[in-house]
Amino acid sequence: MDELLSIRKSFQDEIEAAEDLTGLQQIKIKYTGKKGLLSAKMKSLSSIPPDKRPAFGSAINEVKNFIEDILTQREVLLKGKDKEKRLQSERLDISLPGKFIPFGNGHPIVQILEEIKDIFSSMGFDIEEGPEIELDHYNFEALNIPKDHPARDMQDTFYISDDVVLRTHTSPVQIRVMEKRKPPLQIIAPGKVYRCDADLSHTPMFHQVEGLMVDKDISFSDLKGVLELFIHSLFGKDTPVRFRPSYFPFTEPSAEVDIGCIFCSGKGCRVCKTTGWLEILGSGLVNPKVFEMAGYDPGEYSGFAFGMGVERITMLKYSIDDIRLFYENDLRFLRQF
Repeated sequence: MDELLSIRKSFQDEIEAAEDLTGLQQIKIKYTGKKGLLSAKMKSLSSIPPDKRPAFGSAINEVKNFIEDILTQREVLLKGKDKEKRLQSERLDISLPGKFIPFGNGHPIVQILEEIKDIFSSMGFDIEEGPEIELDHYNFEALNIPKDHPARDMQDTFYISDDVVLRTHTSPVQIRVMEKRKPPLQIIAPGKVYRCDADLSHTPMFHQVEGLMVDKDISFSDLKGVLELFIHSLFGKDTPVRFRPSYFPFTEPSAEVDIGCIFCSGKGCRVCKTTGWLEILGSGLVNPKVFEMAGYDPGEYSGFAFGMGVERITMLKYSIDDIRLFYENDLRFLRQF
């Protein structure tokens, strides 16, 4: 019993001297740890006469409870002092300006592509995608582009093998969709395409959006209505639009779509070659041969298709004169958008 009183007295002296949590932890281990003083006393119970063990065990537990209560109280006190000390040493000067974290933004091509998709989605068009490595059948044959067509020249098309190419347009997606779905349907097919060309206005890889609408009694007036609404939504309702006769293997009749030059307001300048007009996309009614290749009855169904280059539209939208700027990753250029 005298040893227990001595342990209690020495604990009280040491706990008063503990000034931090590290010292408190050492005291805790010394007195209540697995190899501490109280644990040693509990193990010595076996050497005490049986009739005195209950009283001695009760005394040990009493001292142990006393020590644990004091340790808990002291820990709360020291943690409070430690927190106060850290608050004083780590005080923030809220008058200092904060750190500026710059935010990224969409690439100009991505921004325009998303805007195009939003416009056509609002008109009820579904968005479809297809493979960039395409079969000759879908890229050419099914679109009424025969073996001797100039588009098949090695100077225009990246050939992986005789029957496999990097797609030169996203029109193959139209064929794939028509093979799986029956009319009515209206879709756009955005994506990357590839051609052997590189200069101020062309890159080997660029983006296109192709569109297709098929149903009974679709006419050229439907095509004009959809494209005029699209152009006015993208460039403004006062933008002049004209349809100019042209030729595409997969449409008949075909038309190029021009808008009034946004640089000179139609007065004539170097960009529009003094015509006052800028070509923006190609379009036309779907050629009956394309319907036949896709398994549609051209006597029952009609439709229109169109295609546009996203880079070209972005250049017109933002008055950019060199397509290569899009891919040089110059932050001075990209931050403008």
